[in-house]
Amino acid sequence: NTTSNINLAAAEELPKAQSKFKEFVKKFMKRKTAVISLAFIVFIILMAIIGPYVVPYDPQAPDYTAMMQGPSAAHIWGTNEYGQDVFSRLMVGTRLSLTCALTATIIGTAIGVVLGLIAGFYGGIIDALIMRCCDVLFAFPDILLTVPSFARIIRSATISVKQAPYVEVARSLGCSNTRILFVHIFPGTIQSMIVNFTMRVGTAILAASSLSFLGFGANVTEPDWGSMLSTGRNYLNTAPHMVLFPGILIFLTVLAFNLLGDGLRDTLDPKMN
Repeated sequence: NTTSNINLAAAEELPKAQSKFKEFVKKFMKRKTAVISLAFIVFIILMAIIGPYVVPYDPQAPDYTAMMQGPSAAHIWGTNEYGQDVFSRLMVGTRLSLTCALTATIIGTAIGVVLGLIAGFYGGIIDALIMRCCDVLFAFPDILLTVPSFARIIRSATISVKQAPYVEVARSLGCSNTRILFVHIFPGTIQSMIVNFTMRVGTAILAASSLSFLGFGANVTEPDWGSMLSTGRNYLNTAPHMVLFPGILIFLTVLAFNLLGDGLRDTLDPKMN
């Protein structure tokens, strides 16, 4: 009987979930800027996946007969100081740049979410200790700020959600703190997590590119957006395309993630609807 009741409850909840998802998609599609940003991000992800296999030139192969040539029919985005095709290097470099940003954001999100849940749920000295550690992390480069950023946001969401009646019911039924945290409270914080995650990816791309620009990222010989931008600055007067195209790609990608985050926030926020 218990199993039947669970299956019946799940069957009743499924149409509701589908209806909410359709409503979300309908509202999101009205935000044209966010939709365009999402389409661009999908293109960037596809470029990271298939780029190395479809580029017209080997990104590592030098061509000393075509050094620092401007955009042309043969090289649509020009070549660098070794005659390497800038377009091919940017396409291949998308995978490295995007992988670094996503990896840093995912790891930071996982740590930040756990710390935020613990701080918001237990409060007191545990909360104070975690928040002070997060304050220290704000002194480090932006790529590390995902942890304190998520910890603060999830902490605030946890404090709000843990007062909900269904959490009190779970506690009165004798559920463990771990179950209450990850089964009953955590789902209520997902909305905030998704919006912040999207925005932090853009920040991580910019931070990773900045580190590569300063020489602390990928090897300068590797096709990476930041390192290409760093190398191109040495030839700004003679070959400005070496800076222009990597800069435009970084700018548009970061902007797209931020605008998508804004669109998701506005769509999910009932006050905006």
